[in-house]
Amino acid sequence: MELTAAKKVVVLDYGFGNIRSAERALDRVGADVEITRDYDRAMNADGLLVPGVGAFAACMRGLRDVRGDWIVGRRLSGGRPVMGICVGMQILFGRGIEHGVETEGLDEWPGTVGPLKADVVPHMGWNTVEAPADSRLFAGLDADARYYFVHSYAVHDWELETGNRNMTAPKVTWATHGEPFVAAVENGPLWATQFHPEKSGDAGAQLLTNWIETL
Repeated sequence: MELTAAKKVVVLDYGFGNIRSAERALDRVGADVEITRDYDRAMNADGLLVPGVGAFAACMRGLRDVRGDWIVGRRLSGGRPVMGICVGMQILFGRGIEHGVETEGLDEWPGTVGPLKADVVPHMGWNTVEAPADSRLFAGLDADARYYFVHSYAVHDWELETGNRNMTAPKVTWATHGEPFVAAVENGPLWATQFHPEKSGDAGAQLLTNWIETL
């Protein structure tokens, strides 16, 4: 029987994110994982994972310092898969507002990352999500599966409209903590989660497997 080569996944090292946790989680599900900030290696991998923790503005500075904005943009323009996690998802939107300060994001999707309005912030712990029935990211996962969140900011409105019949509409998954917010997005080669699949046990492992199977 011919063995299928493991998919090469680069975890982008730009100074922000749980890169070792992401590395272990991807290794667990059979990916050939490398942590690097090298432009060419990130460009040539089958999949690029962009983690992120901390402040939106700091993550954007770190990303630009390693040309991560170019890497993400060039990969997507060529249809090469990218996945963002936590703040690595948030920076894919148009802008972030923290403590009244507005920072420009990568603008792959229109929208604003703003404070999460809830009685308890940060939103830290396990929560369920509402995924579209035809989601590939959540394929094989029960509706009551729980995922691990740690965040104080979120995207509250999905602003991208696709009126072109020839374009597949993005699949948007929602969660609620005080108010509804975007928990995950599937949009062509660009996927992202607000929660941490690498910290979400078996459910997170299945989700990462689903992504790797598309590479």
